[in-house]
Amino acid sequence: MNKRTIFVAVLLPLVVAVVWTEGKVDKRNEPKADVSYAFGMVLGYDLKETGIKIDYDHFGEGLRAAMEGEETKLPFDEAVELIQAAFIAMQQAKMAEDLERGREFLKDNAARDGVQVTESGLQYLVIEEGAGERPTETDVVRVHYAGTLIDGTVFDSSLARGVPSEIPLDAVLPGWTEGLQLMNVGGRYTLYVPSELGYGEWGAGDVVPPNSVLIFDIELLDIVREDEAADGVETGETSLPEGDADRENGETEEVTEYEEE
Repeated sequence: MNKRTIFVAVLLPLVVAVVWTEGKVDKRNEPKADVSYAFGMVLGYDLKETGIKIDYDHFGEGLRAAMEGEETKLPFDEAVELIQAAFIAMQQAKMAEDLERGREFLKDNAARDGVQVTESGLQYLVIEEGAGERPTETDVVRVHYAGTLIDGTVFDSSLARGVPSEIPLDAVLPGWTEGLQLMNVGGRYTLYVPSELGYGEWGAGDVVPPNSVLIFDIELLDIVREDEAADGVETGETSLPEGDADRENGETEEVTEYEEE
């Protein structure tokens, strides 16, 4: 896919429509004026959501030159590269902001009564100690859990689905692998997972932003043995992928909702 195709498919919806008027005559009752205004209004909402700052005079100048077939100040490819660079810079700034916000949260959270911090930086709060076995890294565990961001957004929950999950501890986020090995069956913990032990700088699709601290309320129901076949549980792929190898390649698995069986 060449740059022009990328521009048309991805960026054109953001720049295709803007009202260009001359003088101060109110032409909003004319069909063309109505459509132009509507395009400009929708574009304005879209650009506002992205956070990109626009110089209206230069924006209109570039739009007019392109639509009227006039000579433009920039080659097309260079214009596309400038737009891409602007989006990348904005994304990097947002990632840095989210990383700092997460660090501040963990710093304050570590000072709370009962919160313990491991050598890796994982934080946990014991809600209720269990009396059963403690799993190892190679075990499959049966759990109920809810995952939230620090702003309270719930991004995944077996509790909401009403079905516990069976999860292999050697195939999930590092924060889960470590945190579940601290628990005994029957226990309930809250894990506060730093981004580097979670989805890291890649995040997880549109559900978990990059550099997010993750909060998990977890109840360890049981350790699943190889000869066990439990009914009414989620098995197979979990909504908490391992992530390390994939993130190194710039890939992530999206959080997946499961249907009740």
